[in-house]
Amino acid sequence: MKNFPRWIVGATLPALFLIAACRDNALGEAGRQAENPASEAAVKSSVTLTPEGVGAADIKTEPAAMRVLARSIKAAGELEFNGRRLVHLTARTPGRVERVLVVRGDRVREGQVLAEIYSPDHLTLQAEYILIAERAKRHAGDPAEAGPARALLDSARERLLLLGASPAEVDGLGASPVPRPLLSVRATLSGTVLESSVLSGDQVELGTNLFRLTDLSTLWACLHVQEKDLAAVKAGTEVSLKTQAYPGEEFRGRLVLIGDVVGAGTRTIEGRVEVPNPSGKLKPGMYVDASVAAGERTALFVPEAALQDDDGQAVVFVKTGERTFTRREVEAGERLAGYVEIVKGLTEGETIVTSGSFLLKSEIHKGGLEDEHGHD
Repeated sequence: MKNFPRWIVGATLPALFLIAACRDNALGEAGRQAENPASEAAVKSSVTLTPEGVGAADIKTEPAAMRVLARSIKAAGELEFNGRRLVHLTARTPGRVERVLVVRGDRVREGQVLAEIYSPDHLTLQAEYILIAERAKRHAGDPAEAGPARALLDSARERLLLLGASPAEVDGLGASPVPRPLLSVRATLSGTVLESSVLSGDQVELGTNLFRLTDLSTLWACLHVQEKDLAAVKAGTEVSLKTQAYPGEEFRGRLVLIGDVVGAGTRTIEGRVEVPNPSGKLKPGMYVDASVAAGERTALFVPEAALQDDDGQAVVFVKTGERTFTRREVEAGERLAGYVEIVKGLTEGETIVTSGSFLLKSEIHKGGLEDEHGHD
């Protein structure tokens, strides 16, 4: 087999592209372009490919079209406890802690006993209730006495409930008039013990912190919404959240509150999102990236792949002939869902290159260099 000279092999590759940067081969007007610099500059913005070149460059086109795309606002934030599902349990009477039945991190259900306290006030109120209940029974048939006795009994019952006794415990005193020695401290919601502040044997006073509980089945995401985006966000809007801990997973929530104050230093407004957390994957303190639905936008959009950056200028390539593509400077606007808005420089219906435009840009620049060398 004969060996072909290297210059022949090297020349066959660029031959796939017929570049109208120095001359218009279709019209054969090289002399006239040389006399007309303006015409020459216009020609440099076009590329004409051979049929083989179109295939090699994987050129794909589509008409520029008006599209209706969903808008979204991006915001960063942090997960917090749901303030409506966070409770502090405090001592409702002085006394001594006899037993602590849970520790930090335990899961508890509403009504579960967390601790038991010996309280003289609790014993005294039970004794009063028993006496009043017995009196009410004795005067049940006397209309003059039954009313006042019942009122006293209801008052004593209410004081025991306020102290922390359960309705069943109070009602039990009427059936079995024996005071309970210890006052039970119960969970007021189902959730997790965040803090357990007392030990067995501790003396407590009215208001002493005992436990802190929270329900982690829902959390709040506190977002930092930019001031410029405020008009686009509305309470009740759906929000999607992503975390570093679960990069491939999206969590959904709903915007429930938009703050009233703009941060002086940050120029942001708080946006509170309520996020269901049935799996428990989300943890308070996690950072989140949020996308807030902000309605729809109708505009002339092209695929992002069609847009090229040419020395800081946004450009697209418009099909102006069977295999001819012309560089067109445009003004880009909003980017949504893989598309970019074209504010100026392109008309609906014009056919643009959506694949292979980078190669066309490269050929334009290559053609310009060849032209400069040709005039040396």
